[in-house]
Amino acid sequence: MGDSSRLCSVWLGSETGIVKGVSLTRKRAFNFCNTSQLSRDQEVRVLAWGDSSESELLVGAVDGTVKTFSTEKGVFTDARNCGDPAEGHFVGLAPVGSALVTCNETGSVRVWKEGDRPAAQLDAGNSVCRMRLDLGHPNRIATGGKENGLKVWDLERPEKPVFSAKNLRDDWLDLRRPHWVRDLAFIPNSERLVTCTGHHQVHVFDPSTPQRRPVLEAEFGEFPLTALSLAAAGNAVVVGNTHGQIAVLDLRKGLVRGVLKGLSGGVRDLQCHPHRPLVASCGLDRFLRIHSLEDRKVQHKVYLKSRLNCVLLASQHPDGAEGTEVGVQEVKEEDEVWDSMERVEEAIEEEEVGDRRESTKRKLSHGEEEVLKRKPKEELKKTKRVT
Repeated sequence: MGDSSRLCSVWLGSETGIVKGVSLTRKRAFNFCNTSQLSRDQEVRVLAWGDSSESELLVGAVDGTVKTFSTEKGVFTDARNCGDPAEGHFVGLAPVGSALVTCNETGSVRVWKEGDRPAAQLDAGNSVCRMRLDLGHPNRIATGGKENGLKVWDLERPEKPVFSAKNLRDDWLDLRRPHWVRDLAFIPNSERLVTCTGHHQVHVFDPSTPQRRPVLEAEFGEFPLTALSLAAAGNAVVVGNTHGQIAVLDLRKGLVRGVLKGLSGGVRDLQCHPHRPLVASCGLDRFLRIHSLEDRKVQHKVYLKSRLNCVLLASQHPDGAEGTEVGVQEVKEEDEVWDSMERVEEAIEEEEVGDRRESTKRKLSHGEEEVLKRKPKEELKKTKRVT
């Protein structure tokens, strides 16, 4: 399995607990799992790179275990219990040096070093939907959820957040506007953060200013946004919603640059390539799609047979071909053998119909055939006489 895992440039986690690797250059997909322990409790919720060389993949499951997968050997090398299933599934997973930071739905953020007990812990509040690590400042994380506004935490001082977003102003009817942060990201080379909400809003916050409300507000569509990712250029964000729509928004003016086409089913996760204008998305329709952010067309399309929860892109594609293929490439794993076989049902039906016609002709005598041929002509003459 080591040879196949080294070919993969896209990794995905499914509801069935299978880690799927896709090689875009070879047009193949691979399943990596322990079939003897495959169950719904092993459902993969989050994926993250374990090191900067991308040789280890961290896999967070619903049962609270975090497994380490070696992309060079193609096997799981380690597993540790980092949570209780009663606290909800993982909403964030990130390595910080030799430690590991996890967060679940109930808002329990834990730092794991060695042993079965966390080295540090903080409470981010209930109904957390996402936790992200600031790559520029590894000791800083951000959390947000339903009726749980954006908060920025310093892991060295976990007593209280260093930034807590203020609720939006009341609407024109003086009614309260609710919080619902679905996903968030740190904008590189700045102090700002961008969030997407369940009320189809995109907000930009700047903790370096006294203002705790968003410095930029934008909207897309009419349905809840579920995932976001920053484009490689850094001045745009890609968002997806529950109706399979993905849009590119300008972070400078808050305008929609364009909408990506060719999707169906809710988007559960998406990620932009760190160096190239590409975005990978997955969701309920069981497809991995990779779009170009330049012409907004589908570059690759891969059917993976399971509902997908998360996607992770490698920074370097194998064989030196980073998104150079054009056109839709479908990988259907075992089904491709059946799809390649010729269907003979229609040919059999045509032969049966032809046999019935021949047998009917044999039953008719020569005189009966002549009568049948003359009958339409005689009926036509009678019609003309009547008229």
